[in-house]
Amino acid sequence: MSDKPTVGPGPPPTRRRLPRPSWALLTMVVIVLAGLLVVQAYTNAAFVPGERTPPGSQREVPSSVIQGGPIVNVDAEGRTQSHRLPPRTVALTFDDGPDPRWTPEVLRVLDKHQVKATFFVVGAQVVRNSEVTRQLVAAGHELGVHTFTHPDLAGLPDWRRELEYAQTQLAIAGTTGVRPSLLRFPYSSHPDAYTDQDWPMLRQAGELGYLTVVNDVDSRDWELPTIDEMIANATPAGTAGAVALWHDAGGDRAGTVAALDRYIPMMRERGYQFTTVSDGLSRTFAAAGVTGAVGGHVAAPAFQRWQGTVLVGAVRVADGMFGLFGVLFVLVGVLTVGRALLLILVARRHAARRRRPDWSWGPPVTEPVSVIVPVYNEKEGIAAAVSSLATGDHPGGIEVVVVDDGSTDGSADIVAALRLPNVRIVRKPNGGKPSALNTGVALARHDLIVMVDGDTIFEPDSVRRLVQPFADPRVGVVAGNVKVGNRRGLLAKWQHIEYVIGFNLDRRLYETLRCMPTVPGAIGGFRRQALAQVGGMTDETLAEDTDVTIALGRAGWHIVYEESARAWTEAPATLGQLWKQRYRWSYGTMQAMWKHRRAVLDGGPSGRFARRCLSFLSLFGVLLPLAAPVIDLVALYGLIFLDRTDTVVAWLAMLAVQFLTALLAFRLDREKLGVLWVLPLQQFVYRQVMYLVLLQAVGTALTGGRLGWQKLRRTGEIQVIGRGAVG
Repeated sequence: MSDKPTVGPGPPPTRRRLPRPSWALLTMVVIVLAGLLVVQAYTNAAFVPGERTPPGSQREVPSSVIQGGPIVNVDAEGRTQSHRLPPRTVALTFDDGPDPRWTPEVLRVLDKHQVKATFFVVGAQVVRNSEVTRQLVAAGHELGVHTFTHPDLAGLPDWRRELEYAQTQLAIAGTTGVRPSLLRFPYSSHPDAYTDQDWPMLRQAGELGYLTVVNDVDSRDWELPTIDEMIANATPAGTAGAVALWHDAGGDRAGTVAALDRYIPMMRERGYQFTTVSDGLSRTFAAAGVTGAVGGHVAAPAFQRWQGTVLVGAVRVADGMFGLFGVLFVLVGVLTVGRALLLILVARRHAARRRRPDWSWGPPVTEPVSVIVPVYNEKEGIAAAVSSLATGDHPGGIEVVVVDDGSTDGSADIVAALRLPNVRIVRKPNGGKPSALNTGVALARHDLIVMVDGDTIFEPDSVRRLVQPFADPRVGVVAGNVKVGNRRGLLAKWQHIEYVIGFNLDRRLYETLRCMPTVPGAIGGFRRQALAQVGGMTDETLAEDTDVTIALGRAGWHIVYEESARAWTEAPATLGQLWKQRYRWSYGTMQAMWKHRRAVLDGGPSGRFARRCLSFLSLFGVLLPLAAPVIDLVALYGLIFLDRTDTVVAWLAMLAVQFLTALLAFRLDREKLGVLWVLPLQQFVYRQVMYLVLLQAVGTALTGGRLGWQKLRRTGEIQVIGRGAVG
């Protein structure tokens, strides 16, 4: 062992620091998405009772209401006025619309017979079918409020009922510019059906300036009876005037349309006139000698129209987002399952081929190997790491070159104190990891190079196994098998599962498809010739291992995975450290993708490799993880607002796919299966952290920030677990 003089004097290169994660940005994104989901849930009536409560007593309802007409006005003192339409007068009223299919059909029939009607609209339908709503007003029909989400109002507090009315008014104002004064409660029927539960609602409606409208006759078209039955149901007795209830939404209304086409001529033959509710009430008042307009539309104030426009826009955005979520949910599910099946198929074939008795890379590789260890403040684990490398059993001999990149914790002195004969120490000013690696390669004596992180512990045969693929002259790079050495905590167990699946199955797939994107910095083997061909390591990205791997693949070298060459590393022990590490990895990978983007247009090996590699990275490394939170969002939405059983079954199916993938990976890697009990828990914290890391990295990539060689805090707690631990 000998100390080398300082290499590369001078100040370290100037670097812009990566911006700190913007929690404000992430919080804003979460709040916006949550808000849009709440809007979606609200407009789909997910917060309110959807069925009529059982009828109650009528002790508090004035007899003048129960025995009166279908139009009720209650003043602030509780005084009531109940009105009927004049004889031989029918007001056609339609509930639950507008509907994009059936409301235009109803309008066609009304226009054919020159009849005006009153439409009690649902606010959520108004914002979704604004053009149909405008057609209603433009054709001279009357609108009334039927709440925003069609709930059972008796089960809601006063403020919530008022909100239902107000939101519907805003939707109508934003869509048509008018403000109606008629109100019909969902699930209401005849005046004699009012109960004590309805009386406070009637008083509140009167205080808010509404005329409450029920009906005299009900076609009961919502029960889908025959056309003759609908007509009979909607026909008043004798010559009595009537408010007739029909529906232009809520299901198949073909029968309603056909019945109306017969009902209107029939009633006219009996001497009836058709009118709107407000016009019919005006006729009642005129017959009693009372003049003046009643009900009808008034122009909505400008501010209310603006509020309505905002409401309409918010609901449309929420609908669009939820529709997009539905598409993404299917795509993510298909890609996830498809990727899992591809991994299982390819990994099994890859493992079976390697385990054949007659399979080998070629003649045993016994050439000497130089191991490069870049070090920056690694005092906790550097002694164990260097000792494991220097004592490897490779028959050609191992040279360890430790490049101290300006450490301030005495890392180089710790290595020197080991006094290992095949270890050299190089001290240089801090210049970053790529600079340290290039320095080590330049000073290495041998043509087979192994690059190792300063916290990594090798097994005795790891170097020997790692270089065996170089028996094939086409192989320029070999990726080893990185294992988590500190598995005691829950976070470490989650990373252990991730490493086994990612470094085992993924790399088998990448090798088979010849699109390996990354040889890990913890254990990677290189031919000196291959490194020289691509110019060595560069600091143009933060993921120098991904950058150089893509460059070597483009140069035509084969990149393979040797699962038996194992290296043990210390995984981050806290969420903060994990965030810091993955933030850098994600950002650096995207930098490398951007750097090599134009290679997809190349011909020959460069283009073929780039198209496969960058396509896989883009799809499964960036786009799929970015879209994966849709699974969680839709699952959460489903648990709260949709069928819980279907949601749980779908979630368990996705978990089963992940479990089968993990089971195969653990079997192939001969790992104990007991740790997989934490896999379900991984879905609730770990995956979400990874989403946020990637989201933050994408944001940083768009801003073009740079990051220096970040150092994670090490504890030196690495436990090497023997082979054959499967169970």
